[in-house]
Amino acid sequence: MAKSSCPVTRAEFLRDAQPVEVTVNGVPMTAEVKEFSTGSLGWHLNGKSNIKVGDKSVSVQIGMNLTIVGSKDLPKQ
Repeated sequence: MAKSSCPVTRAEFLRDAQPVEVTVNGVPMTAEVKEFSTGSLGWHLNGKSNIKVGDKSVSVQIGMNLTIVGSKDLPKQ
């Protein structure tokens, strides 16, 4: 697969990006703007919730990264 270029600059992302609302099993959560240690840009969400399995509730750990394709290759500031 060919590499995609990122349509925003690192500065534009850090200045303009807003948190992203995500719903997990009906529970609203917020993914925060993040510059990852790899240099990629995106959003990160970490939390806990409960999910029903049959008639029982299980506790789950939630971790989600939304990474902008091609952002790792953007010039550093």
